[in-house]
Amino acid sequence: MAEYIQVFTTTNEKEVAEKISEQLVQKRLAACVQILGPITSQYWWENRITKDTEFLIIAKTRADRYSEVEKAIKEVHNYTVPEILAVPVTAGNPDYLKWLNEELDKL
Repeated sequence: MAEYIQVFTTTNEKEVAEKISEQLVQKRLAACVQILGPITSQYWWENRITKDTEFLIIAKTRADRYSEVEKAIKEVHNYTVPEILAVPVTAGNPDYLKWLNEELDKL
């Protein structure tokens, strides 16, 4: 079985979130991408605490696609240092994972 991951990133612009989502799905780097938000994020940036409204992007893909996913996100992202984190999927609905594989393999 392939190793599955979810890739998370955030942006403060809905249009950027939509562009990232479209890029990942159109290039078949992710079988599914969800955009959640707006959400509130609080973090350190340039030596001070910052509070922002952001949109959370979650991409469902395989670990073997991570490098390409990261590159595609960076090409569109509006942040200097975008959060791009991959989290392993340890279990899942076999039918969903089969669908994910089938969609990613259609090139």
